[in-house]
Amino acid sequence: MADVFKALADPTRRAILDELSERSGQTLFEICSRLATKHRLASSRQAISQHLDILERAGLITCQRRGRHKFHKLDTRPLERIVDRWLREIRKEATCASR
Repeated sequence: MADVFKALADPTRRAILDELSERSGQTLFEICSRLATKHRLASSRQAISQHLDILERAGLITCQRRGRHKFHKLDTRPLERIVDRWLREIRKEATCASR
């Protein structure tokens, strides 16, 4: 879980996740282009690639190679586990109160 929080702490990585939530399955080139045009982030391809590695290690994205291209997809399961951890009791209370 610490890896997820570390990954989310960086604004560039959050912007990458925003882009993948809008359009999943992007290549490094597509992600770099969208970050430059929409977010005015002028990071190098190498820097974005390092951010993608951190996101992948945290389980927030998955990658699939097809030929020479690597496609990146958002994976929300780690976020769902975090939300469930803190909202489980609130959900139980809401369910009991509605009865």
